[in-house]
Amino acid sequence: MADSRRTLVIASILIMTATALGAFGTHALKPILTAARFESFETGVTYQFFHALGLLAIGVLQRDPRFDGPRLRASVRLLLVGIFLFAGSIYALTAGAPRWFGMVAPFGGGSLMAAWLLFAWAVVRPAEGAAREAPVAGGVSRAS
Repeated sequence: MADSRRTLVIASILIMTATALGAFGTHALKPILTAARFESFETGVTYQFFHALGLLAIGVLQRDPRFDGPRLRASVRLLLVGIFLFAGSIYALTAGAPRWFGMVAPFGGGSLMAAWLLFAWAVVRPAEGAAREAPVAGGVSRAS
């Protein structure tokens, strides 16, 4: 449950910062950036939003003991690294970082893809020893 709470808090903060960055980009950056640079910034914000929303869903799934295992926790870490590297490198380039900094983005993208593959594996093959039945309303269990 602690992992779930931490994941949900981090996802919420990432969604809030994506919202703030999106508003900042539209109101403050759009008038001063080239169209290509602004489009790149929007890509970073969009990826941060989508993956943070996915992180929010994973945080909810972590509350289910059938799925909260090492693979799901690793997918959370990979998502965080991916968001930081991918969106972060785009934000840095928008702020004037050297062009070579753009070489960081593909590592972030790879981390995001690996995170979602690991997530799929965690859902299809829950961790060994995980509960195979979950209680439903009324205290009745359902078979998985």
